[in-house]
Amino acid sequence: TGTLTVGKPAVTDVVAVPSETDDEQLLAVTAAVERSSEHPLARAIVAEATARGVTIPRCSAFQAQVGAGATAEVGGRVVHIGSRTYFSDDLEVDLGPLAGELDRLETEGKTLVLVGTSDAVQGVIALRDNLRPEARDALGRLRAVGVERIVMLTGDNERTARAISARLGLDQVFAELKPEGKVSRIKQIQEQHGSVAMVGDGINDAPALATADVGIAIGTGGTDAAIEAADIALLADDLTKVAEALQLGRRATRISRQNLIFSVILLAVLIPSAVVGLLSVVIAVAVHEIAELLAVSNGVRAARKTTRHTVEP
Repeated sequence: TGTLTVGKPAVTDVVAVPSETDDEQLLAVTAAVERSSEHPLARAIVAEATARGVTIPRCSAFQAQVGAGATAEVGGRVVHIGSRTYFSDDLEVDLGPLAGELDRLETEGKTLVLVGTSDAVQGVIALRDNLRPEARDALGRLRAVGVERIVMLTGDNERTARAISARLGLDQVFAELKPEGKVSRIKQIQEQHGSVAMVGDGINDAPALATADVGIAIGTGGTDAAIEAADIALLADDLTKVAEALQLGRRATRISRQNLIFSVILLAVLIPSAVVGLLSVVIAVAVHEIAELLAVSNGVRAARKTTRHTVEP
């Protein structure tokens, strides 16, 4: 959410387990918990509840479960909010009452937020986030500048992740990952394929950004944790800037090497010439200063605008 997608999800379905609650109450309780969170999915749920005129109760003891969901006390009960995996594996809750709906919503490529207690699931809220309009073009540009493999790491469900992967033509996808799972996958890819650049924007991406050879935080909406962990922060909320940053880095490296080689050769000539008297000290210093100006001028070329690569849709 927010890297390959626009980061503005919207609620599409609210499905309550009839024996537990109704749709309006489910949305109200969920919004009560999510109001304390800054996650894009949380903001979307609160916005939906507000738009429907639902009265949102107060919550207490809010606690974020990093990479899984959140818990809080609402109306004297501890409410859990999280992924399908969080409920089935961590809480060991029977998802039978919702199994059919969960499968249907995942097949439609939606992100699911389950709601319930430690004993029972009460319902699910489905959201959809549109792909960034420049996503396919941005990935095409990365391949055009020599990126060999593009892999998606996401905490979203497997079906939704694979649907996005198929639309974008990604090489591989790993879904339902917690932050530590993303770190493990980064290390695995490094062992198998070499240097890795990681692009992300959220708090769940921060550990993986720090683990990658190059971490890139994208967009002004990126969390402070992601920006702090990254090596590069792209202020423009535009995925195509990733390829431009790669080109700029390569150009800067190439120019730095040129300047280094030029300086070493020049000094290797100037110093012996001045020592044996072939050049006066004044002339040697003057030549050295001129050479420094040339090196600086050469270095300024790194700021030249990168060549854009266009990829047909």
